[in-house]
Amino acid sequence: MAVMIQADGVRFAYAPETPALDGVDVSIERGTFVVALGHNGSGKSTFAKMCNAVLLPDEGAVYVEGTDTRNEAELLSVRQRVGMVFQNPDNQIVANVVEEDVAFAPENLGVPPEEIRVRVDEALQAVGMSEFVTHAPHLLSGGQKQRIAIAGVLAMRPDCIVLDEATAMLDPAGRREVLATVRRLNREQGITVLLITHHMNEAEDADRVIVMDDGRIVMDGTPKEVFSRVEQLRDTGLTVPETVELLDRLCQRGFSLPLDALSVEECADAIVNALFRKG
Repeated sequence: MAVMIQADGVRFAYAPETPALDGVDVSIERGTFVVALGHNGSGKSTFAKMCNAVLLPDEGAVYVEGTDTRNEAELLSVRQRVGMVFQNPDNQIVANVVEEDVAFAPENLGVPPEEIRVRVDEALQAVGMSEFVTHAPHLLSGGQKQRIAIAGVLAMRPDCIVLDEATAMLDPAGRREVLATVRRLNREQGITVLLITHHMNEAEDADRVIVMDDGRIVMDGTPKEVFSRVEQLRDTGLTVPETVELLDRLCQRGFSLPLDALSVEECADAIVNALFRKG
């Protein structure tokens, strides 16, 4: 599988002797849905900003489809290929009408007006917001605003979307809206997704989960592989999904249960089977 983003020995510090990233080596394959987890200060958001050259490494290198992000001549190309969605959608919304906001980036890229119209319509349709084309963004809900922010990124026709804590300020309904949107974009359009979050349940359907701690990658695997390592996750200051938490507590009380039953259905089946065995 082709590599979308490659980090080789990346180190970065906001202040001397306080590394935010300390030797990060990772490859993110094209078309995958990857979730990066970590407590505040773990380095996950710093790594996200490396992926489209918002930040550049102090040491090492980050490559986007083979292009070095430190190459200033390729900066526009890198940012077209890797779009960023940030925590607060209000900081990304720049216009008073939804369609004008979505058109903002392609206009600045010099895309012809007739092509911009096509891109705006396609982007709004992709995030399920076509009916809001003439609405004022500031009157929308948090989840709807974030979907407009995603549409603005989609209008640039990126190969990859990085969401840096993009659900952190949303209520549960808004989080579900945004997650459903990015999952659909990943599965139906093959867009690579890197989701930075501290919500464990947002990682359950990912292809891969990366856990960061003190600027390093300390775990890397499928959701089932990572979340079954309960004590190691707790040592990094993270919780586990509620289903895994329940199974772990039952294991401590003498039940023999798998810790990789992530979904509610899998968890319920595992408990029922254990009860039958005990009976």
